[in-house]
Amino acid sequence: MTTSGALAQRLRDLIDKAGYRHNDRVPPERELCELLGTTRNQLRGALAELEAQGRIWRHVGRGTFVGSRPVLNLKDVSYLRDQIKPAQVVSVRFGIEPELSRLAARQANRSDRDQMKLCAERCRSAEDWRTYEAWDNNLHHAIARATHNQLYLYFFETLNAVRRAIVWGQPRSTRGPAADYSSFAEHDAIVSAILAGDEDLAARSMLLHLRSVYSRVLPGSVPAEV
Repeated sequence: MTTSGALAQRLRDLIDKAGYRHNDRVPPERELCELLGTTRNQLRGALAELEAQGRIWRHVGRGTFVGSRPVLNLKDVSYLRDQIKPAQVVSVRFGIEPELSRLAARQANRSDRDQMKLCAERCRSAEDWRTYEAWDNNLHHAIARATHNQLYLYFFETLNAVRRAIVWGQPRSTRGPAADYSSFAEHDAIVSAILAGDEDLAARSMLLHLRSVYSRVLPGSVPAEV
C-alpha cells in the first residue's frame, strides 16, 4: 500500500472508530494532522482518496463531512434529468467549463493546484473505468472549486448532478483505460495551464478536452469550431 493509501486507511479507521454518522462534520485539518502525525499536504491527499471512494465530502468554507456528497436537490435533479437531453448537457458543459478553467488559472491557490495534480495522477493510475471516472469527476470538481466563486460552483454542481443522472450508454470494451488514453494528456494540459496561470490556454485546453471526449461519446452534440 502506498504512503497515501496507508494514511487514507488510518484516516478511515479514525472516522469509523469515532462513530460519526452520515453528514457529520469531522475535525478540521489542523486537528486531523495532529491526531495522525502528518502534514497538511499529506492529509489532503488522504482526504481526496476517501472522497473518491465516497466516504467523505468536502464543502469549501464549511468543512469535511462523512458520507457521499448529497445531491443539491433530488427533486430538481430528477426533474431536470427527465427534461434535459444528453446533447443539452454537453452544450452547457462547453459553455461553462472552459470559463471555469480560465477563472481557476487566475484564482487557484496551492491547495487547489495540489488537488488538481493529484486527481490527474490518479486518473492515469486507475485500474478500472469506475475508478477512472471517479477521479475524472474529482478533477473537474477541483477546477470548479478553484474558481473560489460559490455561484459558479453551484452551477457546476447542479450540471454535474444532472450529467451523472443521465444514462449515456457508453460501451466499454476494456477493464480500464489504456496507458495512452487520450484524456490523460488532455488532463495534463489543462492542469499545466492552470498551474502556469495561463487563462486563455486553460480555457482552450478544457475546450479541446471536451471536444475529444464527446467526439467519441456523442459526436452529434459537439459544437462547430469557433
